[in-house]
Amino acid sequence: MADPKSDKNKASAPKVDPKAKPARGEVPKADVVADAASLVVPKDYVARLRKHYDEVVRPKMVEEFKYKNPLEVPQITKVVINMGVGDAVSDTKKVTSAAADLALIAGQRPVITRARKAISTFKLRENMPIGAKVTLRKTRMYEFLDRLVTIALPRVRDFRGLNPKAFDGRGNFALGLKEHLIFPEIDYDKADSVVGMDIIVCTTAKTDDEARALLRAFNFPFRQ
Repeated sequence: MADPKSDKNKASAPKVDPKAKPARGEVPKADVVADAASLVVPKDYVARLRKHYDEVVRPKMVEEFKYKNPLEVPQITKVVINMGVGDAVSDTKKVTSAAADLALIAGQRPVITRARKAISTFKLRENMPIGAKVTLRKTRMYEFLDRLVTIALPRVRDFRGLNPKAFDGRGNFALGLKEHLIFPEIDYDKADSVVGMDIIVCTTAKTDDEARALLRAFNFPFRQ
């Protein structure tokens, strides 16, 4: 009888190149994204906006609001990106494609969001995939905000500035984008469809005025 532990009887697992780009419509694996990021970003790397916060934003906030304790100065804690796919009701593959695009934009593997309950009017079944979301912190968060403010928002058609009243009373800011094509990571010619997204910027600010001043110091283009 053949030995089941023998190497000859073991099925050879397919070799996966961690540097290979995911196919269109495939969500990149978490380890692949992490490996790709680690090859480009050294361990001692500090994001440009992080330096800007320490050298410019923090002293400016202390001068404006007269903080006595340096720990009182508000800061950005996380950014949540939510991408809803309305066409997923007729084609669930579009959710996978949107998640792949979101992974490219955020540099981190997103989570597939599913319907909590069935709604017959919209032909929505319970647990049906309807979108993707991702939460960014620390270096990836600062890098995303840098690309959002300096590259993506200026590419919005007929852009007139962000709504300065889009705060929730607890220092968190929300903005919506109609097209994900404004990000440089997305190839316009290869995009399957145009998908919008909601971006929530969470801060430790106690009031909306403090949060607004914080984001203005990060060059967020608010309307006057």
